[in-house]
Amino acid sequence: MRTYCARITPLSGFGTLLLGDTLFGQLCWAIRNRYGEQRLDALLDGYTNTGSKPFAVVSDAFPSGFLPRPALPGSWFDEIQGEDRKAVKRLTWLPISEFQQPVAQWLHFCQSANTLSGSTPNEHPQPHNTLNRITGTTGTGQFVPYVMSQSWFGEEKVKTEIVLDIYLVFDEARITADELRQLLEDIGNTGYGRDASIGLGKYKVRDDWTAFDLPSQTNTNAWMTLAPSAPQGLGWDSTRSFYQTFARFGRHGDMAVHGKNPFKTPVLLAASGAVFTPVRLEAMSSFIGQGLGGNGRLSKTIEATVYQGYAPVVGICLPDRKVCA
Repeated sequence: MRTYCARITPLSGFGTLLLGDTLFGQLCWAIRNRYGEQRLDALLDGYTNTGSKPFAVVSDAFPSGFLPRPALPGSWFDEIQGEDRKAVKRLTWLPISEFQQPVAQWLHFCQSANTLSGSTPNEHPQPHNTLNRITGTTGTGQFVPYVMSQSWFGEEKVKTEIVLDIYLVFDEARITADELRQLLEDIGNTGYGRDASIGLGKYKVRDDWTAFDLPSQTNTNAWMTLAPSAPQGLGWDSTRSFYQTFARFGRHGDMAVHGKNPFKTPVLLAASGAVFTPVRLEAMSSFIGQGLGGNGRLSKTIEATVYQGYAPVVGICLPDRKVCA
């Protein structure tokens, strides 16, 4: 498996956050649209089988040069003198340049979103109206005006170009780096996520598309995820694994959104930044997790639908809790 870092620059607002599981779904549609359904079927063959090797695993989009703070309890970090609890909670982004520092000291190097010059999204409300064609106005029921949020990168006073990093772990025997770059460009040109049809989700892939070695600390004994993942039943040490869960109420994209039933079965995921400690670490890895779905388990409309429960990972040396208490 190879890993590449795709650096992108947002060109519009986004209706959907740039998360790895959703990016993978759009990647599959991009493969179907460019290379045909037969190629997609071949790439997804065995995707949900135990012990299988996925053709690609996609991370979230992160501020360039940063990784998320792990979802560890505060007591696992050394205390920062002179900072209140709320200020410490806002320290959510770790510079990759400080990754080799002991995990217990990471809060001393983490930065808040406010210091990253627009590289983290700001939420803005966007009003929507549905007109009654009989009266020519809005009204009650289905014609009530409503608001949906949009995520925007950058700040008006900051003129520097925003750069986000996406990590892709892939099997180069099944799909090439050049093909992945083209597919990412296709997504950026047509738009990613909700409301792409009205101009949201546009980005450009920068020229510095290159192989990248995800970092691992000396004496790695745990993994930190870079995308939402499905860790269920994979034999983790529950006393040394930490994560925040959320339910993904997914729906089909691309042409399938216009089908009779675009909604998928909800799935329970662990958010990015989760820390998982295996009972026994037998080998280094660039991803963990499992593929979900297939055989109608996620969708009755498209029974072959699968879901990325895999996530790229970085290796960390998780200390004993008593060291950081």
